[in-house]
Amino acid sequence: MTPEPQDLNNAELRDQAVAAARGDAAFDRLIRGATLADVVTGELRPADIGLVGPLIASVHPTGQREDATEIIDATGLIAAPGLIDTHMHVESSMVTPETYARAVLPRGVTTIVWDPHEFGNVAGLAGVDYALDCAARAALRILPLAPSCVPSAPGYETAGADFDARVIERMLALPGIHGLAEVMDMRAVTARTERMRGIVQSGLSSGKLVCGHARSLSGAALQAYAATGISSDHEITSAEDLLEKIRAGLTIELRGSHPYLLPEFAAALQSLPQMPPTVTLCSDDVFPDNLLDTGAVDEMLRRIIAHGLDPMRALQAATLNAAIRIERRDIGLIGPGKRADIILLEDLKTVRVRQVLRNGTPLGETGAASRFPDAFLDTCALPNFTPSDFTVPAEGPTVRLTTISRPRFTEWGEVSAEVKDGVIVPPEGTTMIAVINRHGGDTAPKVGFLQGWGQWNGAFATSVSHDSHNLTIFGSTSEDMAAAANAVIAARGGMAVAQHGEAIATLPLPVAGLVSDAPLAQVAAEFAAVRTAMERVVEWEPPYLTLKALVGATLACNAGPHQTDLGIADSHAGILRPSPILSESSG
Repeated sequence: MTPEPQDLNNAELRDQAVAAARGDAAFDRLIRGATLADVVTGELRPADIGLVGPLIASVHPTGQREDATEIIDATGLIAAPGLIDTHMHVESSMVTPETYARAVLPRGVTTIVWDPHEFGNVAGLAGVDYALDCAARAALRILPLAPSCVPSAPGYETAGADFDARVIERMLALPGIHGLAEVMDMRAVTARTERMRGIVQSGLSSGKLVCGHARSLSGAALQAYAATGISSDHEITSAEDLLEKIRAGLTIELRGSHPYLLPEFAAALQSLPQMPPTVTLCSDDVFPDNLLDTGAVDEMLRRIIAHGLDPMRALQAATLNAAIRIERRDIGLIGPGKRADIILLEDLKTVRVRQVLRNGTPLGETGAASRFPDAFLDTCALPNFTPSDFTVPAEGPTVRLTTISRPRFTEWGEVSAEVKDGVIVPPEGTTMIAVINRHGGDTAPKVGFLQGWGQWNGAFATSVSHDSHNLTIFGSTSEDMAAAANAVIAARGGMAVAQHGEAIATLPLPVAGLVSDAPLAQVAAEFAAVRTAMERVVEWEPPYLTLKALVGATLACNAGPHQTDLGIADSHAGILRPSPILSESSG
C-alpha cells in the first residue's frame, strides 16, 4: 500500500477524479445540499462535493449533479475539513491508541500529531516502535514524532531511557516519524549545551518538524530559543505571552488543557486584523473522563468559539493552519484534488458532528490493536514500602528546610521544622512529596516538602508523573503515603488515594504504568472515582491547584524547583539538592 500523502498521486485515481469533475463519469459519493465552511476565504456558502475514492473531485454549486454511486444528503448541515490536533500525548488519556481513536474519530478529529515521549521515558525505543505500529494500524491518522527529551532534564532525574542525538537521528530517519517532538529542556537549548545542540541539529538536518516547549520564555530568552530553529510552542501562559510568541514567528499550538486561559486567548486573537496563519489548536493532555464526556481538540474548538473567537477563525486554526504547519497540503481544506477528510456538522458554534468521512469513506472500524512490547510490562515492579520510608531523618531539635512553594509555577521557599524521634515533623501548612525511581537502581524514596499545595488529609500516589513517570506520592502522613504507594504497586501502575492507612480508590494502569487496555468508559469511571476521592483529601484551589498539578509536579525541565527521584531539582538554575535540609540546630 502506498503511504500517505503519496497515495493520492496515483495516475489512475487522478484520471477518474478528472473525468468525474468534467462530468464524463459519475462520482463514487456525492455530498449534496451542504453549506461549505471555506477555511480559505472565511465564507459559509452552499456547495455540493463530489468524491472519487479518497479524493475530492469537485466542489460545485448545489444541484448541478446527481450522478453518483451513493448520495449523502447534507441538507441543513455544514461541511468542514476534518479536525487536526497538532500536539498531543495519547498516554495522557490513559487508554490505548485504538481506544483513543474510537473516542475522537466520531467527534470529527481525523488527524493527530502524537509525541509518545511518555512511553519513550518509560520503555525507551520500544515505546516509539509501538507508536509507529499503532499509526500503521489505526483508522485515525496518527503522525508520531521522535521524543526529544528522554529524560526531560538530564542529570536531574532518572528515566527509563536516554535518547541522545545519535538515537534521535536514527529515529528521524524513519519514514513514519514526522518530526522532532517538543524540545523541553529550555535552559539547555538556549545555553547550547552539546547534548541539546546535537538533538536540535538532528531535527533541523532531517528536514522535518522541530517542535517546541517554551514555557515562561520572553524577551531575549524567547528570541534565543526561536533562533535555534525550533518553530512551535504550546506552553502559552497569557494573552501577552501568546502575542509575543506569534510576533516571534513561532507556530502556536493553542491547547485546551488550560481552559482558564481561553477567554483572554480568544479576545487577543479576535482583536487582530486577521487570524494569524501560524495559530493552530491542540489538546496536549486530556484525562479519560474528559475524553469520554467532552472530547479532545474538538472541545478546544468549542470552548474558544464560546469565549468569543469567530467560528471561522477558530475552524481555520483547527484545519488549514494545522495542515500547513504539519506540511500536509492534502488535508485541511475542502477543495478539488484534496483528500476527502470531511465532517458534517449540525452547528458550527457547538461543533456537533453528524457524520465523518475519512479518506472519502464514512467511519467504519477504527483499526486493529497493536501488541504491547515486553518493555511495557511490569514497569512498577517495586518493593512494598513502610511508613518509615516516607520520613526524613535529622538531628537536633529543629531544622531549616527548603520547600517547593506554589503548584504549577513553583518557587523556592524555606520553613523551620521540629525533629522528633530522629525524623522531621512536617511543618504546619506543608505537604510531603516523595518520588521513587521505577526504572532500575536506587528505589529509596526521595522526600521533600510542598508549601501552598492545600491542606491535605490523606495521600495520593501516581505512576503518571511527567515526564520520567517515576512513582510520585503526596500526603499529610507517612502512613497514608505508604498505603497509596503500595496500592499503585499492587495494581502494576496507576493512581491511588489513601486515608487512615488504607487505599480508598485505585485506578490500575498496568501498561507501562501509564495506560489501561480496558474500555474508555471503565477507565473514565475509575479515574472519576479517584477524582472524587481526592476531594476528601484536599480542597482544590483552581486553576493552579488541581489534579493536573499533581501529575506535573515532577516536570523538572520547567523553571523553578521540582521534586525528582534525585532530590529537589531546578534545572534552569542548575541546582540539585539531594536533601530538603538546609541546616540543623544542635539544641
